[in-house]
Amino acid sequence: MLEPPATTRAWHLVARPVGEPSPQDFALRETPLAPLEDGRLLVRNAYFSVDPYMRGRMGDTPGYAYFPPYALDEPLAGHAVGEVVASTAEGFTPGDHVLHFAGWREHAVVPAAEATRVDPEAAPLTAYLSVLGMTGLSAYAALFHVASFRKGDTVFVSGAAGAVGSQAGQMARLKGATRVIGSAGSDEKVRLLVEELGFDAAFNYRTAPVAEQLAQAAPDGIDLYVDTVGGDHLEAAIHAMNEHGRIALCGAIAQYNDVEAPPGPRNLAQAIGKRLTLRGMIVTDFQDLLPRFTEEVTPWVRSGELTWRETHADGIDSAVRAFLGLFRGDNVGKTLVRL
Repeated sequence: MLEPPATTRAWHLVARPVGEPSPQDFALRETPLAPLEDGRLLVRNAYFSVDPYMRGRMGDTPGYAYFPPYALDEPLAGHAVGEVVASTAEGFTPGDHVLHFAGWREHAVVPAAEATRVDPEAAPLTAYLSVLGMTGLSAYAALFHVASFRKGDTVFVSGAAGAVGSQAGQMARLKGATRVIGSAGSDEKVRLLVEELGFDAAFNYRTAPVAEQLAQAAPDGIDLYVDTVGGDHLEAAIHAMNEHGRIALCGAIAQYNDVEAPPGPRNLAQAIGKRLTLRGMIVTDFQDLLPRFTEEVTPWVRSGELTWRETHADGIDSAVRAFLGLFRGDNVGKTLVRL
């Protein structure tokens, strides 16, 4: 049996970004691993996730419920899947695969109570970070609980080629939406949405104003909007909303690097006359939905009715580059670092 490593390589936040983060805000360091006390697991990470919400944690003020700001000169964190190398916890043995929250590093010592066993034979390991993980749950909760999806709705999803958006659009179609529309940042992504993911219409938000293109794609208006972008997308959606429309505010990636307050949707007063519902959400509020989510979504995954895309960056050295690429739209679907 090989001796467990005493150290690992982990990314640290060394400066709080102002505006768009830069590589100089991060450092890859050799870091001691904590002793394997009772009830803990030593995990060799196979994949870890980089996500837009992490930008909010890099500031010095709380941005998300349950997620305090990252500490400077400490390892970053996020979801990861990996193989148990050593265990002092009952019910876990070397060779098991687990999902946990100590990503951005090659190895991690985690309490067994904070790890979830996953089965790589039931689904690829990466699925537990995407379609069967927090990404899929975010889309599911946004549609069916936050925005109260109804069969026959016309649904608009922004950032629709991204991790959450691509799942939300497909789930709406599977549940009987009349029309599903997506926005994306390239013609290639638009083709993916329509030709492979089953969206009824999609447009490239870089080629013309969002409001104009949404009006063309949804001449009869929209009933439900899943917002991952904010800014001009949210303003356009409010304008296109039918009466009693519902908006799930999942994210605002267009504003995460702003150094000045955004102008906001200038037409928010329309929400009064249209009797709209706008509701913000954090996926951690919906952990109680996990059993129902898993029961409903897993058959879609196994049958191929619900597909997912991933963008992989190879090696821990690539993690910061992959994270910064999220804000340029480099990714399709979930961005994962493969170790």
